[in-house]
Amino acid sequence: MPPGNTPSQDESSSHEQPSGSTFSLENILSGDHENIEHPTAPKEALTSAGGWDEETAHENVAQGFCIECEDQPAQVFCETCSDEFCEVCFAAQHRKGSRKRHATRPLLGPHEKKAKTEEAKQVNGEATNGDEMHVDDAAAEDSDEELERAVDEASSAKIDIVLSSQPTPGSAVGEWFVERSKYIPLRLTLEERKYLRLLEAALNVSEYTDKIDTIGFGLSKAKRIVHQIRELCAILSGLVLSADYKQGQELFQDRDFQSNEKFYQSIFELGRRHKIMNPDKMRSTYGKLIYILQDSQTPEVKDLLNFTCVKPIKTVYTVLEDHDALDLLRDDLVSIATKEIYSEGRSRREIQKDIKAKERAIETLAAKYARTGFSQEQVRQCLYSIGDNHAFLRTNRDPCDRMIAYLKQYFHPTHPHDGKSSLAIKNGKGGARLTHDHSKQYAYVLQSLTLWREILHDMFHLWTLAEQDLLNENVPYRLRDTGQGLNRVQAAPKTSRMMHAILNRAQRSIGSWVGSSVIHMGDHNVPNALMFIDKYSQVYRILLPICNTLAQIPRLAENPALRSYIDDEWGSPEGLTREILADFFRHGFDGSGAGNYFDAGSCIDGRLTSAWNWCSSLEKKRFFPVFLLTGEYRYYDDVARAVTDDWFDLAGFIGFDGEW
Repeated sequence: MPPGNTPSQDESSSHEQPSGSTFSLENILSGDHENIEHPTAPKEALTSAGGWDEETAHENVAQGFCIECEDQPAQVFCETCSDEFCEVCFAAQHRKGSRKRHATRPLLGPHEKKAKTEEAKQVNGEATNGDEMHVDDAAAEDSDEELERAVDEASSAKIDIVLSSQPTPGSAVGEWFVERSKYIPLRLTLEERKYLRLLEAALNVSEYTDKIDTIGFGLSKAKRIVHQIRELCAILSGLVLSADYKQGQELFQDRDFQSNEKFYQSIFELGRRHKIMNPDKMRSTYGKLIYILQDSQTPEVKDLLNFTCVKPIKTVYTVLEDHDALDLLRDDLVSIATKEIYSEGRSRREIQKDIKAKERAIETLAAKYARTGFSQEQVRQCLYSIGDNHAFLRTNRDPCDRMIAYLKQYFHPTHPHDGKSSLAIKNGKGGARLTHDHSKQYAYVLQSLTLWREILHDMFHLWTLAEQDLLNENVPYRLRDTGQGLNRVQAAPKTSRMMHAILNRAQRSIGSWVGSSVIHMGDHNVPNALMFIDKYSQVYRILLPICNTLAQIPRLAENPALRSYIDDEWGSPEGLTREILADFFRHGFDGSGAGNYFDAGSCIDGRLTSAWNWCSSLEKKRFFPVFLLTGEYRYYDDVARAVTDDWFDLAGFIGFDGEW
């Protein structure tokens, strides 16, 4: 055959293929076109499955790890699916439908340890139930290593660490305070508060975010970051020098930032610790601080700075661990020494008795556990820090419990007494973007308040994980226009996983779930963990003023003129309370408040958005004068005062963005 007519290699190979799989028009148009191989396709493409929109073939999952997320220890084995899941992934995959009825059995750890545990149970005469799913009430750990350690120790653990309820005074608290103290920051001392004021002053005058979070600038971003951080450190140096000349001269006589690394780390750590303990403080400066530290963690900036600005938060646990005094947290007196003393509905004698008992417990523990290098004052500081945590829970978490109690007291779960007691909402009516009948809306409100309570109970743990995500040098952020200006969009894997664990716990406690269970994290709705923390730290600003106003209504009714006003408008004080609650439970949870229709709805974050939207429209409600009568309400949009000063003789509501 002449050279010009020599068949090509592709043509030769095509003749060798069976006629049923050759790449021809006839076979393409036949019914068996899926088995046809393209003559120019590489062997890898022919053997690999999936297209551009399909996931690549999974590698074998490591023994003992979840089949879904692949990075968490398996805790549940689904006998129907024949797969092992972690608790969070199992709940997400088997929440409803036919999968909800799948048979399961618990996994206490690796298979070898599980077999040993079962043998031990059989020896002791204990029967194992393979159909029940193991429920672990322990709070989710914040890293893979801690999770693995918790799984390894599960078979030998003797005490269940239940963090969903506070131990009662005088009870054997066991490991409750030990686990809780890992995320309780240490209260600032008087000397530390002086440096905190210097830090806040420096952050107030800094224009860091204005010069860094912008598109287009002269210098490279890394050089701009280094310049701004050095400028902030220089401002701090000047403030310290002006406050204490001798100390400032010792620290900064050579103006060497690297040699003063520990000083700057301590100053920045004070601000972070103070903010976690007091979420209502540093509202305009904490975000600037955390963004500075976030940028300082990038490898390029670290190389230019020659020092790091970040160090771990000082917690009660770390302080006691450093001084080998963790037994303090296991002492039965610690619950009395750290309890919060309430005054509502109690006599003065009872209050004084509790105060003296608390003081005696503090002094006893301080004398018992003080040692060389760990003074009695430091012991008291640790106890006071735990007490601050209880005060935080009372202010932030307990309003959720009070609103749940109001919901159950004034409304029936399935059958409303009349139209005023119905919580039903309809899409498009009253601004609502959801359609729920009474029973569905009742369940929706109950589960939302329950979820908020669980989040606020573990707020310190979530805040710790959020800072770890924000300051993780391996998780970069993108500067993106989210519809509310330029924001740093960054994934938050640790915070997200903890939130899924909390959601799973709330779903188990409720038994059913209404609406979406999507948690926004690292997208245009919630750009990063800082925004997530900021959203949920405002829950008490919504619920506490409502609770305070409802508590003041009986006092209002004692005034004859006001009682006449209440009776004419609402029939009775109870009718007024019921209308306020009904309006909040309807339109504070109706899916409204988002910037567009697609971002609204029943997702986890949308519930909080609609509650904020209800607060912004409070002045349009007909019961708004009652809120004004129970305290001083200030407009924060430069609107004139609505009522005169002589109305404000009852301390209470002063706005959703003020102090009370």
